[in-house]
Amino acid sequence: MHANTQGQIAESEWKLWRALSKEALERHCQKTWTEAASLEKGGDSAHARYLKLYRLLQRRDQEIADVFNDSRRSRAYLQIALAVRSRIITRAELAKFSEGTQEVVEGLAGAGG
Repeated sequence: MHANTQGQIAESEWKLWRALSKEALERHCQKTWTEAASLEKGGDSAHARYLKLYRLLQRRDQEIADVFNDSRRSRAYLQIALAVRSRIITRAELAKFSEGTQEVVEGLAGAGG
């Protein structure tokens, strides 16, 4: 397995996560912009659309904080698992990691990951 005795991700896997997380963050933010733009028009009142936008941004901000903030090797497994669970990274992107890392991440993400 690629974890050291402290449960940290291997250096090579850490470097992969750092590179992948930059792409994933950009993609996640673009998805948020697209969803926000879709709220501009609609049958709801301006205030109702504002409330939907506010709730969307709160959810996305929490996802971004959980997955990307305080990025350290000791938190990498958890952050990758949260990214999988939130569909911020794809299964194909997860497959770039070693089998050991995938097993740890899948366990943390849960069966529905």
